[in-house]
Amino acid sequence: MYEPKGNGKDKQVAAVQFTEAEPPEHLRGVVHRFLELKTDGELAEDYRFHALPDACTYVVFDQLDRQITGVARLRAQSQEFNLGRVFHFVNIRFLPGIWQSDREPVALGMVDEPYRGALGLLDVNRALAGTEFGDQQRILTGLVERLVKDGLVAPNPVTEQIFQHLDDIVSVAQMAEVCDLSPRQLQRRLKETTGFAPHDFLKIMRLQQSLNGSDTWSYADQSHFIHSFRRATGYTPGKYAIKFDV
Repeated sequence: MYEPKGNGKDKQVAAVQFTEAEPPEHLRGVVHRFLELKTDGELAEDYRFHALPDACTYVVFDQLDRQITGVARLRAQSQEFNLGRVFHFVNIRFLPGIWQSDREPVALGMVDEPYRGALGLLDVNRALAGTEFGDQQRILTGLVERLVKDGLVAPNPVTEQIFQHLDDIVSVAQMAEVCDLSPRQLQRRLKETTGFAPHDFLKIMRLQQSLNGSDTWSYADQSHFIHSFRRATGYTPGKYAIKFDV
């Protein structure tokens, strides 16, 4: 099953907390994790968050600015965001293909502008204020349940098939086969529901499998793996392991 890692935490900055929590059982087909990222006091210098491509959609709540919230996803390469010296974010990480993006705009990259959508996310952000992460998870669960009821979030049979057969897929053609779709149909369905073309989606799956400690399946040889890893993250696997906890 697909287990996205999300980010690499700089090993040199111990004062940054990154916490993940599983959703309730009835939401595990749509939500991967609830997340909290925050500082313990002010950092000595700006913190650069290294976000790994994971094909997931996020709902982001800035706990220091209640007007900043929204829906976002990453690109097919890793991205670094300057979060400053003091920050506190609470996020929902949805599984790939779950968010029905035609109903709500999805930003690429970091959410850093006041929310102007119609999902009531500002009310949720205010409700999260001043509560511990455990209590916040109950608020986030209520939001997800509402999104499911309203059809903004729904299981995706195409990505579910891909995840179930992930260890056997080494090409886009095989991905289309396990989904019982033509390559053109797969292209359209993945683009609509994840924002990625099939070859980029497969590239992200390969990277995440390598970060999960799996062998370098689907790579022709070690040099191919190193080259692909560096293109996606900006680091060789060895340098990444030295700099980041994943």
